[in-house]
Amino acid sequence: MCVEGMGNCWGWGARIKDGSPHPGASGMFSRSGAKDGSRLSGCSSRASSASMPPMGKTECEILQSANVKIFSFTDLRVATRNFRPDSVLGEGGFGSVYKGWIDENTLSACKPGTGIAVAVKRLNQESLQGHREWLAEVNYLGQFCHPNLVKLFGYCLEDEHRLLVYEFMPRGSLENHLFRRGSHFQPLSWNLRMKVALGAAKGLAYLHSSEAKVIYRDFKTSNILLDTDYSAKLSDFGLAKDGPVGEKSHVSTRVMGTYGYAAPEYLSTGHLTPKSDVYSFGVVLLEMMSGRRAIDKNRPQGEHNLVEWARPYLTHKRKIFRVLDTRLEGQYSHVGAQTVATLALECLSYETKMRPSMDAVVTILEELQESSNADRKPAAQKNQESTGTGKKGPTASAGKNSSKPRRKSLGETREKIGPNPKPLIRSH
Repeated sequence: MCVEGMGNCWGWGARIKDGSPHPGASGMFSRSGAKDGSRLSGCSSRASSASMPPMGKTECEILQSANVKIFSFTDLRVATRNFRPDSVLGEGGFGSVYKGWIDENTLSACKPGTGIAVAVKRLNQESLQGHREWLAEVNYLGQFCHPNLVKLFGYCLEDEHRLLVYEFMPRGSLENHLFRRGSHFQPLSWNLRMKVALGAAKGLAYLHSSEAKVIYRDFKTSNILLDTDYSAKLSDFGLAKDGPVGEKSHVSTRVMGTYGYAAPEYLSTGHLTPKSDVYSFGVVLLEMMSGRRAIDKNRPQGEHNLVEWARPYLTHKRKIFRVLDTRLEGQYSHVGAQTVATLALECLSYETKMRPSMDAVVTILEELQESSNADRKPAAQKNQESTGTGKKGPTASAGKNSSKPRRKSLGETREKIGPNPKPLIRSH
């Protein structure tokens, strides 16, 4: 079910069990079919997976440290019109997402159509794994504030009820804009795709920074949400993990994520590093270039896996145009397309050490954006700047510095935009 103009923003699919053992993780993993790939989920017993809060903190520590509002269940019933069916934005394995309204200043529930719109995710009461991921979202989104991470306004933990309240993202997910067809989803232009790529890269770079030290673990198009001006924000932190500390090079964990996006070394060993996210970014960048899904069984034989199909073309300058989305013809320069293709190939390197850091990725995309902006300037303006008579505008890097990430306070959660909670398809 979806709201007009947003489509099926949450990207949930049906779960399909598979009893294939994974040598690098405890227990088993299962696949859950979805258009953007299959969910990967390590399966220990439901009791053990839900009894341990994420990140080595107790549940009380996570909730007490979260810098967000605590909503009552009554508040959220009012905000969503008693969770009416026509308020549903999406439904998934661990619950439903409703559109609601809260006051911009007090964050208290208000009448529909007043205040600011929010997305309210209500977890199924019987979902134990869902509670673990609910805690992970409170832990991470309750602590960090960054322009490219979706905002968490607050949560509700009352009796058996567990809910999360996010900012509402009016343009939905990148997945919808790349792959859905219809009047509400016109093909994104090359420049908009690069803008989204840069925003998403900045979000990942912040998570990998010394301030956050987090591995996202589920980077994909359905988890990249777009606000009114197509600024990208990362959502769905249910699978996020604290990164390695001290002299450790990786985190050993059960394999979880999405087929087609997960790094090969993570699949084979269960070793998770920030470079695992870089690989996933390379997959998404390739999807944005090509307009193809990471996994698409409807394609001809040999083209089901986007990375495997595209990799040979990305290594040849004269062949990369076979990968590019035909709907983008004439919108990009050859140099720009080659730069993006080379970047995607480096992110998708089999050798983790050969993959760039997300900071390096941001730098490359910023330079590409600056070059593209320069190409679009009128000739008179270019001449003024070349002779030093024109005023120099702010650069992308300057903008980056002016929005330095920081820990957030409750009073900062007042933007009128919000998330697309997740494909909550994980096995137990």
